[in-house]
Amino acid sequence: MSYRQELEKYRDLDEDKILSALTEEELRTLENELEELDPDNDLLPVGLRQRDQTKKTPTGPFKRDELLDHLEKQAKDMKDREDLVPFTGEKRAILGMHTLMSNQQYYEALGSTTIVNKEGLNSVIKPTQYKPVPDEEPNSTDVEETLERVKNNDPKLEEVNLNNIRNIPIPTLKAYAEALKNNSYVKKLSIIGTRSNDPVAYALAEMLKANGVLKSLNVESNFISGSGILALIEALQHNTSLIELKIDNQSQPLGNKVEMEIANMLEKNSSLLKFGYHFTQQGPRLRASNAMMNNNDLVRKRRLADLNGPFYPKCRIGV
Repeated sequence: MSYRQELEKYRDLDEDKILSALTEEELRTLENELEELDPDNDLLPVGLRQRDQTKKTPTGPFKRDELLDHLEKQAKDMKDREDLVPFTGEKRAILGMHTLMSNQQYYEALGSTTIVNKEGLNSVIKPTQYKPVPDEEPNSTDVEETLERVKNNDPKLEEVNLNNIRNIPIPTLKAYAEALKNNSYVKKLSIIGTRSNDPVAYALAEMLKANGVLKSLNVESNFISGSGILALIEALQHNTSLIELKIDNQSQPLGNKVEMEIANMLEKNSSLLKFGYHFTQQGPRLRASNAMMNNNDLVRKRRLADLNGPFYPKCRIGV
């Protein structure tokens, strides 16, 4: 039984039902496990990322005024630490430092015949002026309006870019996948950094089985597990239009078994030309690379066959 088939039984589990049946002790254990899997708590809202530590038994009555008085008295009683070298106001120098040059002076000296620094570190050097790099502007795509355009099969909409919009509900992302099943114009879909998970991947896999127009799909930097990734790649057996698929940088590593499954599926595909994923193992990486090269060679041979077909005059190469 393959790794994907082993995980298939967990696909339709009711997570809310399972959580409601857990005891308080089991919930605390689960919370500790999730903290290890996601130490930055990226899956939680900011206000909920701090663990609840208020259930400890109080050690006694809290008296704020007495605490402040104690801290003040403790600060007054504590003696200041004496400096090892008392400050006298005199300027001191380190032997040999007067002959050193800064990096800027050194590289300027390499490009000229004159000595740039004649005064050592006492000379005034202006700092290098770096051009400020502006922050990336937030994605201005209107999620609801774009979804309606996809549903209405808008001929002017050929690319859907939802990158880095983190507040898109999972049902909305699944609605995009459902709408693309019957869309005839969208050729590129990118949902980088949208917190997409396995249910979104399963919906996109079903979309690929029905869609014959989409050329590029990018699901990088999300929370899709190996099961969801395998569902996407397996759907390519029923799709001949997609030529680019990017799945790299998921929240957890896919593992050796999943990478081997990916390589097996890619070797059975003849239409995909670009596959974006950094394999951790050399074997699957080489097999996937060879599969992509073979597919590109097939496209090149078809193009040459079309150029040399009966409806095109053969070209002669002259000297």
